[in-house]
Amino acid sequence: MLHFPSTYHRRLTWTYFGLFIAIGMTGGLLGPALPHLAAASGSSMSQIAVLFTARAVGNMSGAIVTGLLMDRFNGHRVLLMMGGLAVAGLALAPLSPLLVLLTLLFMLLGFAEVSLNAGGNTLLLWLHRDAAGPNVSALHFCFSFGNMLTPLIMIAALSLTGQFHLTFWIVALSVAAMLWPLSRFASPTMPTVDPDPATLAALKHRDPLLLGLFMLLFSIYVSIEITFAGWVTAYGALSGLTTEQAALLATLFWLALSAGRLLAIPLLRVCSPWQVLASCLALGLGASAGLHFNWLPLSLGALLFGLSASAFFPTLFALCNQAIVMRGRTTGAIFTAAGSGALIIPSLTGPLLDIAGARAFPMLLAALWLLIALGLCMLAFRLHQLTTRQGL
Repeated sequence: MLHFPSTYHRRLTWTYFGLFIAIGMTGGLLGPALPHLAAASGSSMSQIAVLFTARAVGNMSGAIVTGLLMDRFNGHRVLLMMGGLAVAGLALAPLSPLLVLLTLLFMLLGFAEVSLNAGGNTLLLWLHRDAAGPNVSALHFCFSFGNMLTPLIMIAALSLTGQFHLTFWIVALSVAAMLWPLSRFASPTMPTVDPDPATLAALKHRDPLLLGLFMLLFSIYVSIEITFAGWVTAYGALSGLTTEQAALLATLFWLALSAGRLLAIPLLRVCSPWQVLASCLALGLGASAGLHFNWLPLSLGALLFGLSASAFFPTLFALCNQAIVMRGRTTGAIFTAAGSGALIIPSLTGPLLDIAGARAFPMLLAALWLLIALGLCMLAFRLHQLTTRQGL
């Protein structure tokens, strides 16, 4: 399913896969831990929503900083430094009884998490160059698989100890365990760009508007993913499920998302990226409507929504790699946009649920998918304009 031109490529790629499982576990913590963090800090749902804002601010700053660092310094050293920050933040977060301290720690975690994410994606593109597409899908499968594991670890920790703290520490150990094998490999370097502008233009576009459209789409998509994963547990509880049943909704979402990304690896060999993106959009709108009109049980809705979101990010990222010259700062800009998506909508969802109740949740998701549809239309039109202009 995946092709590796050398032993170095195979071993390093699998090391990145292991690291991204640990990064995914870190990213999947906030949703399942949210009620426990609120109780530990004495915060309401509206107040604890500030953690989404803090993590998103950390995401945005981390993406900017990492993009600059990756172009100038050894990539693996950058990842090792960010991994150390993630381990420290994970170890301290469950011990904080104050919301303000939790906010600072989640800002640090957001900084480290997106630095590892953006840096790892950049290095994988540099490692596999134009053959990166299937490997990007596999990398994002590993990330979502890690997301899926976190709620299960939370349930096991609560059953064994009655405390949620152990979940954070298991995730910290998982990140730490991947830093040593990573340090043993030489870091990939940025590909040399063809100095001939005509040759470069025939392959990739250097258009600020095109990059802006990609950034917009990444931002909206991350809004959808983080909003659903972060608030589906609270949505389930407000809809009448028990605490355990509501917590499993996040696991079902990540399970379907992981399976969909695994299926996307061979699917992208027979379907165009546009076909995959359109299928994700249609399924997302259908799942949102099913939840709103009570056509679907919550468990099936979570599975379908995870499937709809599964292939969108890696497919869009691979399409971006085909259309744009991907430097470290380009990837940093994309992940900064993704961080902005995690900043606004997830932070507003808590107050929205407090004011309007559970029925507002699927309507919000449907509105975001409609924005995705508009963004894809604009992206297709811009790519057509650029291609036509080059053909003249």
